[in-house]
Parts: sequence; C-alpha cells; structure tokens
Amino acid sequence: MQSNNTLEIMQRFNRAFQDHDPTLLDELIAEDCVMESIQPAPNGTRYEGREACLAFWQALAAERVSHFDLEDITAMGDSAVIRWRFNFGDGGSVRGVNLMRVRDGLIVEALGYAKSPGQTAPLPE
Repeated sequence: MQSNNTLEIMQRFNRAFQDHDPTLLDELIAEDCVMESIQPAPNGTRYEGREACLAFWQALAAERVSHFDLEDITAMGDSAVIRWRFNFGDGGSVRGVNLMRVRDGLIVEALGYAKSPGQTAPLPE
C-alpha cells in the first residue's frame, strides 16, 4: 500500500473525531482490527474485532464536550503515527500518539500511548 493511501485513511479517521461524526468510521475498520486504548494506566484496554473497535471509536467521536487537536500524521507504507492532544471538558488535556496499521484500505491495528501527568522517572546522575 502506498503511503499516500495510508495518509488518506488516517485523515478520514481523524475527521470523524474532529467533526464529532461517528458515521465517518463505518467504512474504515477491518473485521480483524485490534485496538489498545490508553486507559486504564499503565496498559490500557485491548479491543479485538471490528464491532468492538468501532463501538469504542464511535462513542469517542460522538462525545461533544471533549475534543482532539490533531498535531501531526506521518504515514510510511502501511503504517502511520498520529500525534494528538485530547482536551477534557474541564480544561485539562493529555498528549499522545497512535501507532496505526492498515491493510487493503482498512485499519487493522491502532495502539494508543499517552503521556502520564504527575509521573516522573529519576534522572541519571
């Protein structure tokens, strides 16, 4: 698959969240899709199959109080990296990335990772 096709799929995927239109996701998700969300920390939740992934994303896209700011999309072959900031309704936010993979024009994998506020690792001396 060409990177420009992967990029187009990622742009369509993100448009669903930007426009709060869950119907835009209907034709983008493969039957064998696997998705890992960022919550609960530290490992998130794993969703397997089109229906489970689609239900999660459609609920998130329909949410009108919170929203995503898309920071960047990079596509390489059948893979893509999406950098984003999720803004909570209360004014807080979290930054993260999704590692995405497509096959035959459909999303087959989406692994979400986010920065964890308040957790710091000790610096080496």
